[in-house]
Amino acid sequence: MTQSPGSRAFVKMNGAGNDFVVVNALDRPFAPTPDQVRALADRQTGQGFDQLIAIEPSKNGGGAFMRVWNADGGVVETCGNALRCVGWMLMQADGSDRVAIDTLGGPTVASAAGDHRVKVDMGRPRLDWTEVPLAEEMDTRNIELQIGPIDAPVLHTPGAVSMGNPHVVFFVDHTPGDAFVTANGSLIEHHPLFPEGVNVGFAHVIARDHIRLRVWERGAGLTKACGTGACAALVACARRGLTDRAARVEVDGGDLFIDWDEATDHVFMTGPVEVERTGVLEI
Repeated sequence: MTQSPGSRAFVKMNGAGNDFVVVNALDRPFAPTPDQVRALADRQTGQGFDQLIAIEPSKNGGGAFMRVWNADGGVVETCGNALRCVGWMLMQADGSDRVAIDTLGGPTVASAAGDHRVKVDMGRPRLDWTEVPLAEEMDTRNIELQIGPIDAPVLHTPGAVSMGNPHVVFFVDHTPGDAFVTANGSLIEHHPLFPEGVNVGFAHVIARDHIRLRVWERGAGLTKACGTGACAALVACARRGLTDRAARVEVDGGDLFIDWDEATDHVFMTGPVEVERTGVLEI
């Protein structure tokens, strides 16, 4: 069947439940407007996804460049779970077990880690306040931010980390429910302390090698998993002495294994990928 000029074939994938529509733009540019992205993201009337992904030619010698749109139509720097999915697709295409992927957040390398499992080198965590970025100078281990009454805050003194995109991580003593994550995440996402907006993590440390994490993603809302958020949570917890430098991060959609390697200062993320279906987008 011949596709119409405005149609594009896609693969629907997810990484630990964080779901994507992936479009091959290696030979033909793909540039949807924010309104088009929002329409496609709608789970009732569109294809439904947390992020829209385009695989484009790399300008820096990598295997490909990965462009990411959030469900709200905004372009963002990177997405850890999508890197695993795109890495898996590229490795399947050329029969390799390793591929370089460029993003707006910086270069990464994905490698095979078993059946439908991929390990991604997420690079060095960016820990200076100017790198997150924050609007003012602070120690990113314990930033000055609280939500609620001044004498009894509901949330306070989180850590801040950039994994190519900005994250703030609150340390909680239980796993919060949807209403709590949504109310506080949506409030903090656009807080003036974060000039580029921020992804908001709620980390419940169960053991030194086990974190239960929920994330409100900037521009996407409450998702089943956030790969960069899992990396940021491990780094933030380890910097506070709450965990070791490697841990299982349990998200709503499954488990991600995060290792902040001391020798290289790079964060490595390992987790599953799943192909859900294929189809055609009508733009």
